[in-house]
Amino acid sequence: MFEISHVWLQISLVTAWLSLILLIAEGLNRFTQTDPEISRKVVHIGTGNVILLAWWLEIPAWVGIGAAVLAGAIALISYSFPILRSINSVGRQSWGTFFYAVSIGILIAWFWPLQLPQYAALGILVMTWGDGLAATIGQRFGKHTYQVWGIKKSWEGSLTMFLVSFLVSNLILQTVQGNIWQTWVFSAIVALVATTLESVSKFGIDNLTVPIGSAAIAYFLNQL
Repeated sequence: MFEISHVWLQISLVTAWLSLILLIAEGLNRFTQTDPEISRKVVHIGTGNVILLAWWLEIPAWVGIGAAVLAGAIALISYSFPILRSINSVGRQSWGTFFYAVSIGILIAWFWPLQLPQYAALGILVMTWGDGLAATIGQRFGKHTYQVWGIKKSWEGSLTMFLVSFLVSNLILQTVQGNIWQTWVFSAIVALVATTLESVSKFGIDNLTVPIGSAAIAYFLNQL
């Protein structure tokens, strides 16, 4: 009985957090003149941090995977019906929100059974903060642009992606393996991989490739 109550408490905390983020974003989108991209970034960054709750609360894998499936379904429905304007109101074709949910589900399914949730957290947070801040900086301050396969990016945005990805990776790896040289080198490699994947992705596919790629490279490097 206690274990069941504990699980429901975990689910309630995660649900409360996600609901708060969506309410804030929807409020900004519907009742203010805020740029739709801002409300979308609120969802992007706010929901991504739920992986920390899942890690710290030791939420069972089935809960995380179930939540990811539900979020993915809501995202798909929102593409056809304006349920959540804060998700799909940026005026460009993107499956990013759906891929975001899928990546969370995949990483939890991969690393929770191994009892290595830090790699799932690393992958998601690299995407959450790296891509979120890179897009913001690139749109506001990106003066020096480049193109890869027809995709226009800014050096300012890519530099932000690299630095934030490095910082996130370093902080997480330091908590589990300490301040050793491998932590710094592996963090730099993860940041380079994440930045590369983000710069060549179209239609929001970076919300899938960046988290999974970052987590995978960090995991396999540490296995060596």
